[in-house]
Amino acid sequence: MSRIEITPVKGIGSFLNFCKVPRLIYKGCKGFAPSLDAERWTLYAAKLNPHYALVDSQAWLARRDGKLVGRIFAQIYKDGIVPVGASPAQFGCLDAIEDEAVVAALIGTAENWLRQRGATRINGPFSPSVNGEVGMLVEGFDATPMIFMPWSPAYLPGLLESRGYHKARDLISYRYAVTAADRTDKPGILARPEWRDRLKIRTIDLTAMKKEAAVLVDVFNDAWSENWGFVPFTFDEFMSVADSMKYVMPPEGGFMVELDGTVQAFGVILPNLHEITADLEGHLFPLGLPKLISRLRSHNFKTARLLLFGIRRALHRKAAGGAVILAFIEECRRRSRAKDSVEHVEFGWVLEDNMGMRRPIELSGAKIDKIHRVYEKDLVA
Repeated sequence: MSRIEITPVKGIGSFLNFCKVPRLIYKGCKGFAPSLDAERWTLYAAKLNPHYALVDSQAWLARRDGKLVGRIFAQIYKDGIVPVGASPAQFGCLDAIEDEAVVAALIGTAENWLRQRGATRINGPFSPSVNGEVGMLVEGFDATPMIFMPWSPAYLPGLLESRGYHKARDLISYRYAVTAADRTDKPGILARPEWRDRLKIRTIDLTAMKKEAAVLVDVFNDAWSENWGFVPFTFDEFMSVADSMKYVMPPEGGFMVELDGTVQAFGVILPNLHEITADLEGHLFPLGLPKLISRLRSHNFKTARLLLFGIRRALHRKAAGGAVILAFIEECRRRSRAKDSVEHVEFGWVLEDNMGMRRPIELSGAKIDKIHRVYEKDLVA
């Protein structure tokens, strides 16, 4: 019988292996696109991602007969940090070959580590947090792979469920197909007399990101504060994301919606980098970086993703809130006209029970494209 070995990630060598496991075991799978290794380093390295100051964490690698076959990560939030409705004990980055014994060994290791720290319930995957890549793909395996959205093979949910895990929440991602009508300039809500002087839209100033970030974090945390799984996005976390995004975010990619002179909502749309990085197979060095820079300058992206969105809670389910959301959608359409090549935008993700957000998205004509699931298990039983 082949031997499965689970080892903790310690040192630079095992950390680099941890980051590249998905592209090693999922290579060639339809719907999978490898992320750049360098981008994964900024996401999972404790010294580069401020999220890790909020948790105690550990990652592991799985090998079978010496070959990398999987990975997992576990974390528990420090005292005083409690996710809304979810457990502070979480797992993430569960990737494995189609082997029940490998998955059982990985998830068992994470569970035991959390039990030793007093955990009675576990949720996941959070990779590494609710403000990162969340959930396990359960629908949309062949859909267009999208930047900063997790992908997993169709066999993995079943293997996890066989270990006693059940659904906690589903996260919905929508595909909005850009139509000829979207490229037609026509009067919108900003032209209506009752909103003309009240609603304003401005582009996020990337040259004054620290100042802008203070407003964005405030709106984001207020908007999401009652959502399941919410943990406040810290200023340092946001700036860490912003520092990474500034290299790939187009000048028109971020904007704010003001109502009566106060910022009430914002959005950030990124081009789907998988279009220009798939053939790099995760490598930036030595030849990948110049290729990436050249392609960023010249490529006409066909797909994009609404990466961040927030609207202040006080406007939820109110007429003014509906006007702000409508202005936001119209602005997305208007900006798509500046990028005639974009064929579809992914809106994601939205909690399945957040109908206040889902309804206007669906009224815009967007269709469900992917569903990611966050799981739960009672560790005491």
